[in-house]
Amino acid sequence: MNDHTASTALDPVISRYLAHRRALGRQYDMQERTLHSLTDFLVQVGESDLSSALFDSWCKTFDSLTSNVRRARQVAVRNFCLYRQRTELRCFVPDINRFARPQPHAAPIILTPAQVGRLLELAGTREATPTSPLRPYVLRLALVLLYTAGLRRRELLRLTLTDVDAQAGVLRIRESKFHKSRWVPLSCGARRELRRYLVRRLATPLDTSPSSPLLCNLSHGLRGYTGTGMRRGIMELLHEAGIRDVNGRIPRIQDFRHSFAIESLMRWYRQGADVQSNLPKLALYMGHVSIVSTAYYLRWTPALQELASNRFAKRFGYLVRGEQR
Repeated sequence: MNDHTASTALDPVISRYLAHRRALGRQYDMQERTLHSLTDFLVQVGESDLSSALFDSWCKTFDSLTSNVRRARQVAVRNFCLYRQRTELRCFVPDINRFARPQPHAAPIILTPAQVGRLLELAGTREATPTSPLRPYVLRLALVLLYTAGLRRRELLRLTLTDVDAQAGVLRIRESKFHKSRWVPLSCGARRELRRYLVRRLATPLDTSPSSPLLCNLSHGLRGYTGTGMRRGIMELLHEAGIRDVNGRIPRIQDFRHSFAIESLMRWYRQGADVQSNLPKLALYMGHVSIVSTAYYLRWTPALQELASNRFAKRFGYLVRGEQR
């Protein structure tokens, strides 16, 4: 999972802590990397345990990162120290009041169907390379699944051939966030895109074993796309398409997931569906524990506001106008 090789007296405690947290259904991958980064630092400076001065010195090694990322790493170490304090009363615990101040997260940029259509056109113009012979088709399918199925980037990249039922148009998402697995049925358009991609993906000489990655390249042998590689490819398309918000910001990969959720709501309003009763279905589809997590993705956009206002006016406008029914 990481390149951690250094060993300190903290390693056994870290292993117990991670096992404890994961037993509660957490993944804790980021926290594991952070804690191993800390112990690697201790080895480099010739120390075996953590102190206030060493913690401050370690924090300075990532001063260039955003305050939210710095704080997340600091909180990860503090939570570990609190766990350790249960059995080692005198161990050092960082003061949370000295951590980087949290900043509001940037608002998502909601992509429209027309903008995604433009991205798909551009993806089809990408050049295939010896190490990425399926590049244009990989980018097209990635955009379709991110936008129409609301997949997390990690879920998309972990898909294997055995996770895909092209005939039924269903994806199996294995043990994603909160260790939840789920089945994701695809729209008709996404099914067609998946089948077109599989014609090329299953052609020789590519590996077609069930466990091989769905989105693959030939860098150092057949392997799946990395998060960095996929992000780079999609960001290039967004730059070329000139998709920006009023402040000049370009959408992030996770904004496709936000866009999927908003588009689902707008589709229900257009269909005259009961939006409130459909929210648990959306939570299930997106792999959330409850609609509380789903609500994070439901932003009040002008297009959504217009649809909701029109429905209210149609149903209760007579009350505003003082009319009788």
